[in-house]
Amino acid sequence: MKVLTILFVLVIVAVLAAGGVSYWVYISVTAKHMHERSGQYIVIEKGSTPTQIVGKLADEGVLPGKYATLFYLRLFGNPAGLQAGEYNFASPIAPLEVLKELEKGEERTVKLTIPEGFTRFDIAKRIVDRFPEEPPLAEQQILTLMDDTSAIRDIAPEAKNLEGYMYPSTYSLPRDAKPDEIIADMTTQFRKVWQADWAERAKQIGRTPHEIVTIASLIETESGVESERPIVSSVIYNRIAKNIPLGIDMTVIYIAKMQNRWDGTVNRSDIDADSPYNTRKYGGIPPGPISSVSESALKAALEPAQTDYIYYVRNVELNDGSHHFYSSAAEFEKGKADYQRWLEKEREEKRAAEAANQNQTPN
Repeated sequence: MKVLTILFVLVIVAVLAAGGVSYWVYISVTAKHMHERSGQYIVIEKGSTPTQIVGKLADEGVLPGKYATLFYLRLFGNPAGLQAGEYNFASPIAPLEVLKELEKGEERTVKLTIPEGFTRFDIAKRIVDRFPEEPPLAEQQILTLMDDTSAIRDIAPEAKNLEGYMYPSTYSLPRDAKPDEIIADMTTQFRKVWQADWAERAKQIGRTPHEIVTIASLIETESGVESERPIVSSVIYNRIAKNIPLGIDMTVIYIAKMQNRWDGTVNRSDIDADSPYNTRKYGGIPPGPISSVSESALKAALEPAQTDYIYYVRNVELNDGSHHFYSSAAEFEKGKADYQRWLEKEREEKRAAEAANQNQTPN
């Protein structure tokens, strides 16, 4: 009887001890802990063991200690699931949250945003700015990489470079990403957007895929209002059908960028430039795209609205980037005059504001 009593007492003590340890572990891994490493990246090297990872985070102050976390990890967690990477742990944070982040994995990345309508020249400059190297890369080196069209040759064998085929989006890239890898990501994204039946649709309307991308780039630069893009597309097709030059100013800006002389203003020399890209001088579409293109611009190029419009002018009443559309020259001239008056008023207000700012500047 005495032996049984001793055993019973030992069992009770063991249960209480286990309960106490479990409670301690639970409280320890769920309580949020303040630390001073928030906003700083901590590198977990590849090949690190769970003990080494937890120990390092305890030494860095992210964890209040290592024993409770290791105990929890071995009994209830997934030690093999902890991943190497670069981590930025919020503060305060609970050890259990730390383990969850380690299981997800995190690599320090750089966000690269390519807006709709960016040219390859704009993209090259942004890559240079966002991914500096030593020695510094020249934009021309990146533009040379963009001359390799092998990634889209099956879609557009006549393309001379990747203009129009680098999809506008925000990319999360490793901080040591190389320009050729970045370009590959953008062309891969274009291929994901480009639908398999679009080549057949292009053929049905008498166009090649490359011509569709070119028309889409014109639409992209002419209107940022998605709902009116099919109407802008109809104007382009209608003018081509009537042998009327498109007269799109963004094409002469593109020429200036190609010739490395764009200064932010459309000059007479730009308008008079003798280039097949100049849609003021030459009929039809340019020989290639003039910007990156979005899915909505591609769809508009493939499915233009059915209209008899051949002109459009910015809608100054709404001033939201939308346009008024016209079928006759007389209507267009009236709308153009309204736009010119509005534009001059905007310029006057800008000059007045600049003058007021100068007057307020202390000598």
